[in-house]
Parts: sequence; C-alpha cells; structure tokens
Amino acid sequence: MPGRYEEAFQKLTDKFRRSAALAAEEGIIPYKSESGRWIASPYDGNSWWTGGFWPALMWQLYAATREESFLVEARRVEKLLTDEFRVFERLNHDVGFMYLLSCGADEKLTGDAQARTDTLHAASLLMGRFNPAGYIRAWNHPSQAGFAIIDCMMNLSLLWWATRKTGDPRFAHVAAIHADTTLREFLRPDGSVSHIIEFDPASGKRVREHPGQGYGLGTQWSRGQAWGLYGFTLAYLNAGEEKYLDAAEKIAANFIAHIRPDGLTDCDFCQPKGEERIDNIAGAIAACGLMELKKITGKEIYAESVKKLVDGLLDRCCDWTADRCGLLTHCTASYHDDGAGRHTNITYGDYFLTEALAKLNGTDPMLWR
Repeated sequence: MPGRYEEAFQKLTDKFRRSAALAAEEGIIPYKSESGRWIASPYDGNSWWTGGFWPALMWQLYAATREESFLVEARRVEKLLTDEFRVFERLNHDVGFMYLLSCGADEKLTGDAQARTDTLHAASLLMGRFNPAGYIRAWNHPSQAGFAIIDCMMNLSLLWWATRKTGDPRFAHVAAIHADTTLREFLRPDGSVSHIIEFDPASGKRVREHPGQGYGLGTQWSRGQAWGLYGFTLAYLNAGEEKYLDAAEKIAANFIAHIRPDGLTDCDFCQPKGEERIDNIAGAIAACGLMELKKITGKEIYAESVKKLVDGLLDRCCDWTADRCGLLTHCTASYHDDGAGRHTNITYGDYFLTEALAKLNGTDPMLWR
C-alpha cells in the first residue's frame, strides 16, 4: 500500500498533467489559478521573478515519472524565460529563481548544452549585480541602489553552481560575501530575519531596515523567515561553512516555534491577534529547508516539524478539484495586499509543496545545486 505522501504526489501529478496542457494552450507562464484557468504574472510580464517555478515543478514531475509531456512543458517556458535575456532591464537578483530552476534543471536532468550556457549567462547577470561594498543589489530603481533582501539567499545557489561548472572561483566568492553580509546584518538575536536592509551603496554601511512584505518594521514576515532558513541551509551545503548551518538552525528554531497548531503558517509571526492572514508558501518552503537540515544533523525535531507542516497543507489547504488549475490554497504574496494575491493559489506555493513531497518520497533531484 502506498503511503500518504506517495498518494498525494500521485494525485498532484495527475492534476498537473491536466493543467499543464491548459498552460500550454494559454501560452503563458502560470503565476496563479482562478476560476479554472491559469493567470499570468501581475507585473513585468515574463521577467516577473516567479517565472522559474512553473518549469521547476514540471522538472520535478519529470524526474519522478520520466513522462515526456512534463519535459516539453518545462522547455516551452524555458524558451520564454531565455527570451527575457534580451529584455534585460526588467531582470533583477531573482535570476537565480528564474534560471537555476528552469535551465539549470534542464542541464541537470538531460545534460542539454544550451541549457548549461543559458544558466551560466544568468549566473553572470547575478554576479554583475554585486556591489563590491559587500552585497548583491536586489532591484533596479535608482532609489533602491542600496537595497538587499533576505530572498537573495536562495539565489546564491546559482553562483555556487557556476563555480562548480566552470572552476572559476569568482562566483563562489561573491556568493560568500553576500551570505556573510546577510548573516551579519539580517539575522536578529531571536533567530528571526529582516526582509529588506538598505546599505550606503558607496561605503556598504547599513543605513536602515525597511518593513517589506511583512506586517511592519521589525516584524517577522514568515516567508522571509523561510527564505532565510532554506537559504542558509543551501549556503552550508554549497560552502560547508559551519556559520551558515548555525544560522539556519537558529532561524529554524524560531520558525518551528511559530508553526500554528493546525500546521499552517501566519503571513507574519507578529501580526495582530485575530487577523487571519495565512501564507502557506512559507510553510512549504520551510518544510523543504527543514528536510535538508534533518539530513545534515539527524535531529528529529526537523522531521516532526516537516510532518506537521506538510500534513497541515494536505489536510486543510489543497484543492484537488478540476475547478482550480493549481493546488495549494491560502497563499499570500504580501501582508498588506500589493495586488499579487492574498489567500489564493500561487504557483510557487505549488512548486515548494511538490518539492517537499518529492523529498519525502525520495524522488527530489535537488534542483538548487
């Protein structure tokens, strides 16, 4: 008899086999689903930062099933993403999310030479955002020259990947410098992390913290905590530095302490009592990071927390019907609604739930390395 997570992965595969065909018909990169159809990104067209998660989901399903249809759909979107290299000015530090999980996954699973070249191109773009004052610049507006964000810890894997592929240590050096800056400036004594820190772009000195997508200044935006948890775990896996593992475990302890009794995740761990703001993307990301921490440390608290998070999502927040193309519900882009979605399905939530189930079932190809 297959176990619960195997059954869930099979149902998930069946659902996305059907809805991948709908995405291809629309000719878009799915961002979220509403009323039985896929919706494209709300901003910046195919340069929007989440574009890599749909092909990544397809590559996860291809790795588990070897079904050609998933490969074909992944490469359809991969072409749309590589066309964005020519747009260029809309791209930002999230080229890690966009291209390591699409072109990089293609190279990893098929050995495709052009996919390798495209992933290296993205790595060069990310390294080009490095300010020698000590950080990778997040966004492009002139007023944001000094902005760095916790999300970038996940993008650093693209740079470590590039060093392994080329033997050129510069990529890894940049990744380590940014990770060290994040460790010093973003990690708080209680194990929480800031979302946005602004630096003086000339000197690299810290200027201020910005509230970002959380409830307010100094609060704990849950997805930012998850990015930090998984991001420092990946930094340890890539660089082998104990300081990154220590940071990941400190953030993990704080995150675990804030998991709701029902296994779901508040959008901000400091949000007012009685305000129902849930972001299940954060819980799915954290589950993936916690599973890697369990492999590294052997600590059962991580496995127990993964079960609580994944079971909470499967029990309460998965829509298996044909009425929704996507799967995970109650995903929230920002505490103070920015138009990118609140309490809805969002595709990168689907991706991280798929990755978590793949890890539990032993099929995860680990697309982050």
